[in-house]
Amino acid sequence: MSEAELWDVNAQWWQDKFTDGVDIEYRDQIEPLVAEHVAGAKSRLDIGAGEGQLSRVAVRAGVRTAVALEPVVEQVRAGIKREGGVTFVRGMATDLPFASETFDAVLACLVFEHIDRTAQAIAEVARVLRPGARFLFLMNHPLLQTPGSGFVDDTILDEQYWRVGPYLVEDKTYEEVDRGVFLPFVHRPLSTYVNAMADVGLYVTRMIEPAPPDEFIANAGEPQNVAAQIPRLLFLRAEKL
Repeated sequence: MSEAELWDVNAQWWQDKFTDGVDIEYRDQIEPLVAEHVAGAKSRLDIGAGEGQLSRVAVRAGVRTAVALEPVVEQVRAGIKREGGVTFVRGMATDLPFASETFDAVLACLVFEHIDRTAQAIAEVARVLRPGARFLFLMNHPLLQTPGSGFVDDTILDEQYWRVGPYLVEDKTYEEVDRGVFLPFVHRPLSTYVNAMADVGLYVTRMIEPAPPDEFIANAGEPQNVAAQIPRLLFLRAEKL
């Protein structure tokens, strides 16, 4: 099955698991971050928007023109049914179907981990942003959520700790994120993203590594003192010169 087909067949799974307030991290962490940092933008593009839940957040935050870019047909159909004042466009991050200097803000949330041509996609972000506009970039933490990372309860040494997998190795894997649900993930060092942004005039003005939400920590299945110290999410705000 191709990657495009994987996203198609798993669209309903994603909608059921991560939208309409079901997912703790989206509800308590991602949505508030997006609302705070999109405030004041008149036009905003959401890359890899799924069914548009974060675009609807932008509308509620006062964004007049909220565009959701999504390649998966079933996500677009679901988003149109859910309405919310969002305009849906089918397209790819590496070839944005918009004129240069169109948007005040561009959002990419948990998307670039699935994109092969990172530098090209980031260059496209810079192209469609107006001078002084912002790029809101959320991803699985590249250092602490690498392939092979996870909680370890070492009964021999009587230690509990968070193991970090190979960080500097760029690697693409197909992970089983739920029973029978396999999706592609590309791990890259953080420097790959930051340098690609700097190359096209996007400079980081804010970096946030939030602790997981309290409800997530309580249900994490590992000691709360360990879970509370390991961010799952990394948020970068960059601005175009």
